[in-house]
Amino acid sequence: MKKNIAVLCIIICIITVVSAIAQKKEYTVDIIQRNRDFYGKTLVNVQWYAAGEKYSYLKIDTATSRPAIFTHDVKTGEDKILVSGNDLKLNEDAEPFLIQNYSWSPDEKYILFTGVLSARTLKTGGAFYIYNISDKKFFLLANSEQEQMNAQFSPDGGKLGFVRNNNLFVADIKTGKETQLTFDGSETVINGHFDWVYEEEFSIINGYEWAPDSKSIAFWRLDQSAVPEIQIAKWDSLHFDFLKYHYPKAGDNNSTVKIGIVNIADAKTVWADLGEDTDIYIPRIKFTNEPGVLSVQRLNRLQNKLDLLFVNTANGNSNEILSDSDPCWLEINNSLTFLKKSKKFIWESPRDGYNHFYLYDYKGNVVSQITKGQWEVDKLLGVDEEKETLYYTSSERGSIYRDIYSVKFNGQEKKRLSEKAGSHDITFSNDAKYYIDKYSNANALPAITIYNTEGEKITEIAKSDMSVFKEYGFSPMEFLQFTSSDGTEINAAMIKPAGFNPAKKYPVLIYNYSGPGSQCVLDQWNREMWHQLLAQKGYIIFMLDNRGTGARGKEFRNLVYRNLGRWESNDMIEGAKYLGSLDYVDARRIGIWGWSYGGYMSALTVMKGAEFFKAAIAVAPVTDWHFYDNIYTERYMSLPSLNENGYNTSAVMSYADKLKGKFLLIHGTGDDNVHFQNTVTLVNALIANNKQFETMYYPEREHSIRGGNTRLHLYTLMTNFILKNL
Repeated sequence: MKKNIAVLCIIICIITVVSAIAQKKEYTVDIIQRNRDFYGKTLVNVQWYAAGEKYSYLKIDTATSRPAIFTHDVKTGEDKILVSGNDLKLNEDAEPFLIQNYSWSPDEKYILFTGVLSARTLKTGGAFYIYNISDKKFFLLANSEQEQMNAQFSPDGGKLGFVRNNNLFVADIKTGKETQLTFDGSETVINGHFDWVYEEEFSIINGYEWAPDSKSIAFWRLDQSAVPEIQIAKWDSLHFDFLKYHYPKAGDNNSTVKIGIVNIADAKTVWADLGEDTDIYIPRIKFTNEPGVLSVQRLNRLQNKLDLLFVNTANGNSNEILSDSDPCWLEINNSLTFLKKSKKFIWESPRDGYNHFYLYDYKGNVVSQITKGQWEVDKLLGVDEEKETLYYTSSERGSIYRDIYSVKFNGQEKKRLSEKAGSHDITFSNDAKYYIDKYSNANALPAITIYNTEGEKITEIAKSDMSVFKEYGFSPMEFLQFTSSDGTEINAAMIKPAGFNPAKKYPVLIYNYSGPGSQCVLDQWNREMWHQLLAQKGYIIFMLDNRGTGARGKEFRNLVYRNLGRWESNDMIEGAKYLGSLDYVDARRIGIWGWSYGGYMSALTVMKGAEFFKAAIAVAPVTDWHFYDNIYTERYMSLPSLNENGYNTSAVMSYADKLKGKFLLIHGTGDDNVHFQNTVTLVNALIANNKQFETMYYPEREHSIRGGNTRLHLYTLMTNFILKNL
C-alpha cells in the first residue's frame, strides 16, 4: 500500500500543478448545488432479466423529456426503449404516467409501478399500477386513500402482496380480486411493514416474504403500543400541528415482535416459536429452499448474540441452527444465501476477528470457511452453484479500496477480478454470468463497464469524464497515514489548495463522520463538492478514519464499545496535532465539521480539544445518546441502566464549559431521526456556561435539511462562517 501511495503522490503533484494552471472559473455554492455533471454518470434502477443477458434501467427519453424504461442487450450492446410514459395511460385522454420506479414480476410478464412512499416518510395513501408486456395494457390494480405500501409480486407472478392500513393483502393480477390476510392492523399494531426504528436501523422496508410456492406469506407483526410517542411541531397553521409517531429512545420499550406464516387460501396464520424472551429483535427472515422451512434471525436486546432459527411453517416449531456471539456487538447483513442444489447456505460472520463468509449445512455444521485473512468482506454479490463459486467485494487490497473477487466454496482458487485500485460498485446478473462495474477513485468520476464473471470486459457504458472540471480546476485527494501518540496507524486523506505552495501556511478544515463501522477515507469519488470550493479558496481539507471505523477488523472497530465519542474525539485531536507538525499548516487555524454522527463529533471535539481547534460546524448532531433511538445507541453503548457513566461522559453538554473556538450549530426542526431536542439541550448548556456561539434552525426540515433553496442557504451559511472564522 505504501508503494502505491508513493506513486500516487507523484501523480498528484503533477495533477495539482496542471489543475492550478488550467483554473479559470470560481466555484460557487450555487454551481456545486446545481451542476449534476460534477457527480458523474450512473445507471438508475437496474434490474437484470432472469436469463442474465439483458437488463432494464430508467433513463430520460430525449423525445419526450420524461423518464422511460430502457433495456440493454449485453451481447449486442443495443439499447432501446421498452416502456415510456406515453405507453402508460389509463385512457386516451389521460396524461402520460410519470415513471419514478418500477419492478418486474418474476415471470417477466408484468411491470409494477407505484408512487407509494416509504414508511419513513410518515405519509399515507398509494396506488399500484400494472403494465402487461404482451398486450401492452396499463391498469390500476389497487388504489386507496388509506396507507398503502410494500407491493411485491408472488414468485409465480400471478399475485401482488401489499400492506394497506397496517394489514396484509393479496390481489390477483388477472381478476383484481383482493384477499385480506390480517385483520388487527391499527395505529399500534403493524403487519407486513415496520415501525420507525426497525426500518431506520435494520435497513428493511418490506415486512413480509412470499413462500417459494406462492401459497403463503411470512410476515412481521409489530405491536408498538408500549413504545413512547414523539411529537414534532409543524409550524404550518395558526395554532400549529404536530407530527406524531412512536420512537424508542435508549432504554425505552421496543415493539413486541411476532413472525406469522399466513395461508393465502384461508387467511389462517401460524405463529413462529421465537423462544421465551420477548425483548428481542427479528432483523431478517428468509425462506430456505427446503419446502415448508423459514429461516429467522433472532437478535437479543444487547445485540451481541445472533441466532439462526429454522421454523416449520406448518406448526411454527423452531430449531436453533447456529449462533454467533460477541463481547461487544454484532452487525446485521444481507449475505444469508440458501443454495438450490444442496442443503447448504452461505453465512457471514466476524467470529475470527474479521467479517468473512462460511459454508454451512442445514444441521448447523461448518462445511468450510470460504474467505479468510486480516481483511474484511464487503458484500456478497452472487453465487454460481454449477462452478461452486462465490463472488464478493472486499477490502483485501487495503482498507481504503473495494475490489471484486471470486472464490470456490472450499476457499480455494481465489481470484481478484478488478484490476484498477479504487472502488468497484457491482450489480450482478441473476445467473452469475455478468456484472456491471461502477468504478471510481478519489480523483476520477465513475466509469460504468459490463464484464463477464471471468473478469473480461464486454461493454463500456460510460467513461470517466473529468472535462467538466477543466474550466474550474480540480484539487486532487492524496492518501496518507500518520501514527497517533499511542502508536496506532490512522488512515487519512488530504485535499490541498489550488496552486499549493509548500512554503506557505494554510488553514485546515477537517471533515468527519466517525461513526462505528463507517469510513471517510476511501479511494472513491467524493460527492462533497463543497470541499473543492474551499480548496479553491485556499483551505486544506483533511479526513481521517478514527478508531471505531470500518474495514480494519473487530479489534479496531470494537474499541469504542460503551464509550462513544472518547476514541473518536481523541483521534480527531491526534489528527490536529499531526497537522500542526506540518510546515505548510497554520496550526492556529484548524477547524472541523460534520453532519449527524459527524456533527456530534465536531461539537464534542471542539470542546474536548479546545486548544487545537479554532472553529467547528455541527450539522444535525446527536448531543446526548439518551436522546437517540435504542437499536443504534444500545448496539454500541449498551443499555443506559448498564452504562450510566458511559452515557454521561459521551454527552457534549458535559464539556460545554470548555468551548473556546467559534462554533456554528445547525439543525432542522422537523428532524425525525436526530431530534431538534439535541441542539436545544446543547444551546441551553452553552448559555448556562456563558459561551458565545452561532446557530441556525431550518423550520420543518428533516435530517437531510433540504427542499427548495434550503441547501443553497445552508452551504452559503457554512461557507461564510468558514471564511470569517478560519
